[in-house]
Amino acid sequence: MSVLPILTIPNPLLKQISISVEKIDEETTLLIDNLKKTLYSHERCVGIAAVQVGILKRIIVIDASRSTKEHRNNGLLIMINPMIVYSSGKISSREGCLSVPEFTANVARKKKIEIDYLDINGCKQHLKTDGFEAIVLQHEIDHLDGKVFLDRVTSLKTDVFRR
Repeated sequence: MSVLPILTIPNPLLKQISISVEKIDEETTLLIDNLKKTLYSHERCVGIAAVQVGILKRIIVIDASRSTKEHRNNGLLIMINPMIVYSSGKISSREGCLSVPEFTANVARKKKIEIDYLDINGCKQHLKTDGFEAIVLQHEIDHLDGKVFLDRVTSLKTDVFRR
């Protein structure tokens, strides 16, 4: 397993839409292992998308339990081809990102979400979550759709902060 280098803005790959994973093979499994190692190598990191390491596949790895704030979560989640199928409510929080290392911002997201995805074994899964974990999942799925959190801020002047 390897810690992979993180792409940062303005790298054009971060604006690309990632492609669905058609089969979970040895290459996919190795990528997931490397994403986990990369996630855990960065202090306070709670999520990573394959595109952030330059691979345009619809894979995210999150572990919301790494947050210092107490909240309900499902620990380590590996999601292949995740798709939000339901969302409700609103929540705003300060977000940061390995791909946007110099800034944080206040971002509005959905408070509750439901996601369909494939697990590492290719089995269909459905997850209902809310709060911080829902925010993390929306942030990472945005990466798969070619968006970074700065694309979601209302005002660059009042909502973006230098780290």
